[in-house]
Amino acid sequence: MDQTKKEALTSSLAVFPGYLVVGIAFGLLAQQHQIGWGWALMMSVLVYAGSMQFVGIQLLAQAASPLQVILMTLAVNLRHLFYGFSFLREFGERGVRRLYLIFGLTDETYGLLCQKKLENKAEPQRLYFWITLLDQLWWILGTLIGAAAGAVIPFDTTGIDFAMTALFFVTCLDQLKSAVTPIPTLVGLISAVAALVLFGADGMILPALVMIAAGLLGLRPILERRGLKA
Repeated sequence: MDQTKKEALTSSLAVFPGYLVVGIAFGLLAQQHQIGWGWALMMSVLVYAGSMQFVGIQLLAQAASPLQVILMTLAVNLRHLFYGFSFLREFGERGVRRLYLIFGLTDETYGLLCQKKLENKAEPQRLYFWITLLDQLWWILGTLIGAAAGAVIPFDTTGIDFAMTALFFVTCLDQLKSAVTPIPTLVGLISAVAALVLFGADGMILPALVMIAAGLLGLRPILERRGLKA
């Protein structure tokens, strides 16, 4: 194993326990809704959308229309558009690897890549690729375990979909410990609270992202003096 793969493995181990557990939760929930292990596996391979997979199970159970699925997916995962803007250069200009990096940019993977971006790697794309791939493999492994266990052992899955939120929260805390400044975190927290109050829980995501982007751009001179790029 070369140095890049070793570094990627070491980095992805920070996500491994959480993705394994949440993947198991997804597999269990899929079984409870009579979605076979093969379909659950395909969702983790081809969809790989974190919380949207949990929502997707509910949509499948309700026989939602394709338009409903598309609109809900856009609403839940629209934040990834903002994530992707900060990695346009690092992901390269073309090729299958770039497409996969765009596809695999989950919340937790984004956090790991941000850490590596601060280290100013000479050729980061290959490292990013292996981190992203390993993270997805942990998720797939958890899905298989959960689907297999759910097929033979009855589980009460009430509240199990909260596992994704818990994982995201823990990852954010871990990133905050190594942050150069708490300013971006405070901007995100204030923006989220303001959007929640103004637009409610169902309509807060997009306004919160716009507020965060505006806040970080406004504070860009201060962040750059502290060694960050907004």
